[in-house]
Amino acid sequence: TDSAQTQLVTNKRCPFAQKAWIALEASDCPYEMREVSLYGAGGKPDWFWEMNPRGTVPVVAAKDGGGEDLVLADSELILDAVGDGSIGSSVKRGDISGGVLALSNELNTEEKSLVDEWRDCISKKLIPVGKSAVLGGSLPKLRELLREMNDMVVGPYLAGERMTLADCAAFPFLWRINEEFGINDQKNLNDWLNNCVENESIKRTIPAQGWWWWW
Repeated sequence: TDSAQTQLVTNKRCPFAQKAWIALEASDCPYEMREVSLYGAGGKPDWFWEMNPRGTVPVVAAKDGGGEDLVLADSELILDAVGDGSIGSSVKRGDISGGVLALSNELNTEEKSLVDEWRDCISKKLIPVGKSAVLGGSLPKLRELLREMNDMVVGPYLAGERMTLADCAAFPFLWRINEEFGINDQKNLNDWLNNCVENESIKRTIPAQGWWWWW
């Protein structure tokens, strides 16, 4: 897969798009980024509506392992495709310790289970509970959830020594929650976040100073 064959259509302020961006960066998959403005007078361009009639980012267009065109318009599906090698499968794998994303077939059964547990927690718990807190809902409920998540952290990454799809899925939302409310009282999560922001693959995706979207 070369850079002309994998295209990430995104907006850098969107956390769901950031999930896919982190996965591509950390897997060392060459890609071309194409950014679209989701709001404003100009509207979304026609070519983008043709790629994704839902009008949401991220969208990844690539060739799968068999050379077939692959268009994915859901951040979780994109993570799955990166994790199973459907995207970037021809990339030469180097040392997978530390900050390079461990693919699914490089994980043991326990690690895979932890990754699934984390991704489920982010999608089904953190996103709705966090959104409620941001919109003026129950902050204590978010604090309670963060305590539960703190106990789930293996360290230094969420599922252990290696960066996984769990970290890709969690970072955009926990980074925003930390910026808004702070998570310093949860040591394991705070240590993990500090580790992530020093990871070059993740650092490149962190929104610049200024405003960014929550959801």
